Amino acid sequence: MTDPAPLRLAFMGSPDFSVPTLNALISAGHDVVCVYAQPPRPAGRGQKERPCPVHAAALDAGIEVRTPKSRKTAEAQHDFAALHLDAAIVVAYGLILPAPILEAPKLGCLNVHASLLPRWRGAAPIQRAIEAGDTETGVCIMQMDVGLDTGPVLARSAIQIAADETAGELHDRLSVLGAALLGPILAAFATGEVTPTPQSEDGVTYAHKISKDEGALNFNAPADTLVRKVRALTPWPGAWFQTGDQRIKVGAVEVAPGDSSKAPGTVLDDTLRINCAEGALRPTLLQRPGRGMMETDAFLRGHPMPVGTILGERG
Repeated sequence: MTDPAPLRLAFMGSPDFSVPTLNALISAGHDVVCVYAQPPRPAGRGQKERPCPVHAAALDAGIEVRTPKSRKTAEAQHDFAALHLDAAIVVAYGLILPAPILEAPKLGCLNVHASLLPRWRGAAPIQRAIEAGDTETGVCIMQMDVGLDTGPVLARSAIQIAADETAGELHDRLSVLGAALLGPILAAFATGEVTPTPQSEDGVTYAHKISKDEGALNFNAPADTLVRKVRALTPWPGAWFQTGDQRIKVGAVEVAPGDSSKAPGTVLDDTLRINCAEGALRPTLLQRPGRGMMETDAFLRGHPMPVGTILGERG
């Protein structure tokens, strides 16, 4: 069997999740003529503008990078069509693509999406899968249309979510999985060997964007719900509870026996077992503002929380 002919491609992506797919396309010998990424944003203490991970990776590879704030202008659409692409590959780009963009390449635009569609369409499929207690997720290669992750699917690959897996850990596994899945599917799609399959209308769920405010732990929820929340929000934006005027970030936590006679949020023992509506939580990693993450016993030596203290939100 001869190697498939290289394709003329544009790549659209922004975060770390997208970089393995871009690198895989380059390594496979495809002609990635242009990369589209989110514009550089202020970052770090000096708030200097910093290119996103895909932007940086493309520059390292010597590929032209474009960072338009919108793809809806006539100029942006004309410039894109002038690339005369076989296909565009989209991985966590972060901007909506209008119909003229989707229709310009010969094969259209293909998206690497981190869920088993139609479950978890939208911005935060990895976090929402963990938060909901899903035991399985995966990656889909989808031919994009004007809807929100509604296009037909070319291929999917499923993996199990480990019981203690964080969003950061699952993110890294799915990023590699998506890059590996796309290569052979792209070649087969270009030669007509793969036909996209419409998504089912059953089982549709939406993975709404994560906000920083979601990190607050309300101990009036069941302990297992809060454990999933901590995992889903690690590493960003992080889960936390309030004690006095300090916000304490929780890096890891486990379920422990609760005490139905005590109010939610009550510290039950000197290991920082925190009562919940059902069961209790025992944080194993904690972080004070301006400090590093540390194990709970070390944390408590410098910042004791006596039995009977009531923590966090309880409403």
